[in-house]
Amino acid sequence: MIKQFYLLAEEMKMRLKERFSSPFYGQIVKLVTPIVLQNLLSSAVSSADVVMLNFVGQSAISAVSLASQYASVLFMVFYGLGTGATMLCAQYYGKKDFRAIEVVQGIALRFSVGISLGFAVLALTVPQYMMLVFTNDQELIQLGAGYIRILSVCYLCWGVTEVYISILRSVGRVAIGTVLNTVAVVLNVILNAVFIFGWLGVPKMGANGVALATSISRLVELALCFVVSARSPQVKLKLRMIFVKNAVLFRDFLKLSLPAMANDVVWGLAFSLYSVIIGHLGNDAVAANSLATVVRGFGTVLCFGLASAGGILLGQKIGEGRLEEARADGRRLLWLTVAAGAVGGLIVLCARPFVLLYAGNGNFTETALGYLSVMLLINSYYVMGAAVNTTLIAGVFRAGGDSRFGLICDFFDMWVYALPVGFLAAFVFKLPVLWVYFIMCTDEFVKWPWVFKRYRSGKWLKNITREGLFEKEPAGAEGQ
Repeated sequence: MIKQFYLLAEEMKMRLKERFSSPFYGQIVKLVTPIVLQNLLSSAVSSADVVMLNFVGQSAISAVSLASQYASVLFMVFYGLGTGATMLCAQYYGKKDFRAIEVVQGIALRFSVGISLGFAVLALTVPQYMMLVFTNDQELIQLGAGYIRILSVCYLCWGVTEVYISILRSVGRVAIGTVLNTVAVVLNVILNAVFIFGWLGVPKMGANGVALATSISRLVELALCFVVSARSPQVKLKLRMIFVKNAVLFRDFLKLSLPAMANDVVWGLAFSLYSVIIGHLGNDAVAANSLATVVRGFGTVLCFGLASAGGILLGQKIGEGRLEEARADGRRLLWLTVAAGAVGGLIVLCARPFVLLYAGNGNFTETALGYLSVMLLINSYYVMGAAVNTTLIAGVFRAGGDSRFGLICDFFDMWVYALPVGFLAAFVFKLPVLWVYFIMCTDEFVKWPWVFKRYRSGKWLKNITREGLFEKEPAGAEGQ
C-alpha cells in the first residue's frame, strides 16, 4: 500500500515536472514582469493627479476628470493600433523579416499621427466646444479648455511613442518600454508638484500645471524613443516610413489591426456607459462603484499583463511556423490566466476589509458602504471572467491574427446584451442598485461559451505573414 502510494506520488511529480518544464514559463515571466510594472506606473500617474489636485479644489478635479476623457479615447485608439501592429510584427519577427516590421510600423504611424494631429488641432482651436460635450458649467469649461489646449502637445507625442513601444514589445524588447514609462511617470509626478503648488519660483498653475507636466514628460519620453532607436541594431523609429507604401501589408493591416482597434474602442466606450447607468442611481452608488473599480484594477493587472505577453510569444512562434507548439503554449497561457484570475480575486477579497475601513473613515455613508461591500464581493469573481476573456480575445486570438471575432463578440455582448439589460433593470424595472450592478457584471461570463468554442476550434491559429513582399519592388519605392 505504501509502495503504491509512493509510486503514485512519483508519477504525479513527473507529470508536474513535465508540465512546468516548458521554456514558455520562463519566457512569459520575463515578458510579463515589465508589462505589469508599466501598467501599475500608469495607474500611479492618475492617482497622483487626483491626490495633488485635491489640494487645489473640487472644480479642478472635476474639470481635469472630464477633459481627460479625450485622452482616454486616444489611449484606446493607440492601444488598438499598437496591438494590431503587434499581431503582424510578432509573426514577422518570428520570420526575422525586419523590413516588413518597419513597413508595418510606418502604416501604424500613418494612422496614429493622423488621428493625434486631428485631436491636437481641435484642442488648440476649439477646446471650449470640446468641453461643452461634457458640461455646461462655465467654470469647468474654462478650466478644462486650458487643460486641453496645453495637452495638445501630449497628443502628438503619444501617437508616436505608443506605436514604437508596441513594436518593441512585438520583438521581445519589453523592458525598454517599462524604462521609458518609468522615466516619464517620475518626471510627470515631480513636475505636477512643481506646477500645481508653485515650487522653485514657478507660479501656481492648478489644472493647467497638470497638463503642462504631462506634455513635458511625454516630450521627454519621445526624445528617449529616438535615443533608443539610434542605438537599436534592428527596430528603429523612422518617421519617414510613414510615406513608404506596400499594398499587401497595408491590406493586411486594415484587415487585422483596425478590427483590433475597433474592438478596444467598442469595449472601452461600453464600459464607460456602465458608469453612466450607475451614475443615475445616486451618489452612494457612484462613490461605491468608483472605489470598487480601482480595487478591481489592481486585481486584473497581472491578468492583462499575461494577455499582452502571451500574445507576443504566441505570435512569434506562429510566425516561425511552429503551430503545434503555439497551440500547446496557448493551453499553458490559459491555465496561467486561470491561476492569475484566482490570485486577483483573492487580492480583491483581502483588500475588502481595508477598503471598507478606509471608506468608513472618510465621507462614505452607511448606504454607500453597504453597496461597496457587496460590489467588492462581486468583483472577487468578476476578475476571473475578465481575465480569461482578455487573455483569449486580446492575447491568444490576436496572436494568430483573429481580431474580428473579438470585435463581433464584444459588440453583441456589451451593446446588445449588457447595456440594454442594465438600462432596463435600472430605469424600467427599477431594480435595487446591487441587482443592477450584479446583472451588468454578468457580461464577461455570458460570452464564455462562444469564446471557449472559438478557442477549441483552433480557427485562430494562422500564420498571417507573407512571402516575397519586396521582391518586385526597388528599395524605397514600394507601391500601394
